[in-house]
Amino acid sequence: MAGTELQSTRGDVAAEVPSAEWGWSGEAPKFFRVMAVIAAVFLLLMLIGNHEGHVESLYLIGSAALLIFIVARDAVRRRRLR
Repeated sequence: MAGTELQSTRGDVAAEVPSAEWGWSGEAPKFFRVMAVIAAVFLLLMLIGNHEGHVESLYLIGSAALLIFIVARDAVRRRRLR
């Protein structure tokens, strides 16, 4: 087998992954979850400011809530798969 080919866990055809030759192949779910929470906190910190209307506030709160919901749903799904 070539250095860039990986065996699939489901018995499919081996996929060629360019990053395999660097020793890493896959996602970093913990990193993505942490970054999503940091982004949500940053969005909520942007509520502190000199804006007069509250439409911006609704978008900031809604976007932060969506990110937190996605992270929570992902955590629940990963626990169910174990």
